[in-house]
Amino acid sequence: MNKVDQFRALHVPGDPLVLFNIWDAGSAKVVAGAGAKAIATGSYAVAETNGFKDGETLPLEVALENLRRIVTVTDLPVTIDMEAGYGDSTEEVARSVQLAREAGAAGINLEDRMPGAGELLPVHTAAARVAAAAAAGIHVNARTDVYFGKKAHDYTPALIDAVVERASAFSDAGAGSLFVPFLGDHATIARICERSPLPVNILWAPGRGTTAELGALGVARISFGHGPWAAAMTWLEQQATAVFADGNPPYAG
Repeated sequence: MNKVDQFRALHVPGDPLVLFNIWDAGSAKVVAGAGAKAIATGSYAVAETNGFKDGETLPLEVALENLRRIVTVTDLPVTIDMEAGYGDSTEEVARSVQLAREAGAAGINLEDRMPGAGELLPVHTAAARVAAAAAAGIHVNARTDVYFGKKAHDYTPALIDAVVERASAFSDAGAGSLFVPFLGDHATIARICERSPLPVNILWAPGRGTTAELGALGVARISFGHGPWAAAMTWLEQQATAVFADGNPPYAG
């Protein structure tokens, strides 16, 4: 089984694939050694680590070089967050994703909102971009930002319908899974999992439940986004602050 098929097979509703997102080869080695079944980058963390901001300001060649280094330190399938696909046209998306495939990626994330845009792409446009990415023979985790900026009191059946409409279009276009971030309501998650033709990926955040609890809702994949990177940077800042404040290393070693 090749790594794309291996990665795709890990998406099982009810038995979620847990992706503790990393940002470079060193963090990939640590997470792989901790027992991960696959490795996933997060665009925010990778951009910030390299001195850029999220939103495709990180040059594609830098993202790909980072990917190449990651795949040299692990035999696990690696998926790369490509944001909106690094391309204004479907042809450009296809070229960018093919480069990621050639660099060793088994999967990608692909958003249905262009960098910096407030509005989602029309369904047919987003689906065409998914199809262009899927043509590379890679697992496409098609992300929809239907819940971006929404609060719990905004959740309505119409939003679920909008997610399912996009899930159906993305499935027809060749996506392997559906990523619905910014969503924490368990009843809504369960309903989306029931209706989606694709395995559902949820973004974890405090209060969103355990792996078992999310699995019981039908979730097939749980991502941690930039959370691991943010926690590591917070720790680094705290340690450095303590060292410079009193000269005493606050940790043993």
